[in-house]
Amino acid sequence: MFKKIALLSLVALAFSCAKEKEGFTLDASFNDAVNGKAIKLFKADGQKQVVMDSTVVTDGKAHLEGLVTAPDLYFIEIESVRGNIPVILENEDMTVAINTDSIFNTRVQGSKENDAFNTYQSYMIELQKKNQTLSQEFRTAQQTKDSVLALEVQNRYKTMVDDNMAHDLEFMKSNNDAFVSALILERHLGNKNIPFQDKKEIYENFTSRIKETRLGKTLGDAIKAEGATAVGSVVEDFSAPNPEGKTVALNDIKGKVTIIDFWAAWCGPCRKENPNLVKVYNQYHDKGLEILGVSLDGTPRQKDPKAEWIAAIEKDGLAWHQISNLNYFEDPIVKQFNIRAIPATYVLDADGKIVASGLRGQALEDKIAELLN
Repeated sequence: MFKKIALLSLVALAFSCAKEKEGFTLDASFNDAVNGKAIKLFKADGQKQVVMDSTVVTDGKAHLEGLVTAPDLYFIEIESVRGNIPVILENEDMTVAINTDSIFNTRVQGSKENDAFNTYQSYMIELQKKNQTLSQEFRTAQQTKDSVLALEVQNRYKTMVDDNMAHDLEFMKSNNDAFVSALILERHLGNKNIPFQDKKEIYENFTSRIKETRLGKTLGDAIKAEGATAVGSVVEDFSAPNPEGKTVALNDIKGKVTIIDFWAAWCGPCRKENPNLVKVYNQYHDKGLEILGVSLDGTPRQKDPKAEWIAAIEKDGLAWHQISNLNYFEDPIVKQFNIRAIPATYVLDADGKIVASGLRGQALEDKIAELLN
């Protein structure tokens, strides 16, 4: 029940009327002997690292520099030291004192971005402490079979989660010119407990400077995609090859009710859910149910994505329409729906309007029964 609440390494931007500094500097000092060790400043780009600058620690110090066109999240990594230090790079002079024995407590100084980061980090640290305390209390309740305490702890946990959400929403609304707000919104994009309209309003309230950052543009695309696939929206037609290579379009196979199912042969939870889909399909197909499976096979880890896709269809007994561009999360249909994790389902009525999303198991069966019985 108790998911680990990860500490976000976030910062906020500030207004400035002065001429923008040309480039940044980041001076690091160390509390122990790491002389001769390599230090690098990099950005994560998918599975790759894009190195901005690197050097070697000399006399307990290291100097990094460069130029960024907009604020973005980078990381400091030190050779032979576990973990890394997040930093939002902006064209300012920054400093960081690094204790390699407690790298996760490191604070970057010298810009309003990082001042805001420290404030938010402090909030998240306290939140994690509360989470750890509740987790321990819940384990104790389980061990002692104290159901009253267990329920009480569960209620406190829910309150903590709700308070955290409220805090983040207020922060984003109050700091619409802060890059940290974009980072928080990115974290909450998949949060079904936050209404789409709230996410949209928060994004639209961002200043143009934030919207024009790399992350801001990504968020804009995601908000647009979520709006197009929110409950009540009519899905734009799409198509892709089926296992035989024939192009199949959504509009060609729609029934009275249609389930769009995003899955993959490599996805364990998807394969576990497939028997539920088979059950629903067999029970309601004659009443007008159609299913269109969209596979995200095509990960570089697969030796033969198409063969694995076809084998999974046969093994799981998926008798409905299946399509895929075999391009993993880069599939244009996946991007159209802004799919960030699978399995993912959308339920459409006869007109192609989304009436439900994210349903599995009994909840999905109940919805189909409601629509077709």
